[in-house]
Amino acid sequence: MSALPLPVALADVLARGDVWRGDTLASLPEAAISSGHTELDAELPGGGWPCGCLTELLVDRSSIGEMSLLLPALGRLSSEGGWLALVAPPWVPHAPAWIAAGVALERLVIVRAGQDVAWSIEQLLACGGFSGVLAWPGEGVSAKALRRLQVAAEGRPTLACLWRPAQVADAPSPAPLRLALTADDSRLSVRVLKRRGRPPSRTVHLPFFASIPRPGRENRVVAGPALSLVADRGLAATPVA
Repeated sequence: MSALPLPVALADVLARGDVWRGDTLASLPEAAISSGHTELDAELPGGGWPCGCLTELLVDRSSIGEMSLLLPALGRLSSEGGWLALVAPPWVPHAPAWIAAGVALERLVIVRAGQDVAWSIEQLLACGGFSGVLAWPGEGVSAKALRRLQVAAEGRPTLACLWRPAQVADAPSPAPLRLALTADDSRLSVRVLKRRGRPPSRTVHLPFFASIPRPGRENRVVAGPALSLVADRGLAATPVA
């Protein structure tokens, strides 16, 4: 007769990061990076942006200061020597803003993916060479493609974020973390739509970063937007200069 499995203490089960009580948040501190915003970290499982899974950021329009959410974490990843990739961004990064956030531009890559956005994201996640992958897949990304991206991100030490339109908020998604963003003149409001753990109870309001000088304008905030509209140069993939 085969031996019966040894009983496992409930405390040992709950100590696992992928198991949590229904009235608490999942805790994966070794796989999370602080957002740089204390109030937001308190609402995120693990106390920060999760690595090894998809995060969806839903906005009703671009250029509302949404990058202020991610630039602190991206700056930290970059300062640790990590490579960052932007796939199909609607704007080109404004270099002074990203430098001010601590991002090393020589390790920032922009991918102009054309019709192959989902495939490009999947390859970047699967290669394991990037600490952060941010992508704008557009409205047409399929549920099957999203599942493939979640599988590609699963368990890897990569911050993987998808920017998607607010109108997909009610559509099912395999992403374990989904946030809805809105903004006014002085702050960015963040509402958690989905997370591993108890349902969210409040909207987090965050001030924009301090402004920095920008040629031709009096001031421009670091991340509102930290992306500049320019003509398409037709490059497939290029480091930001």
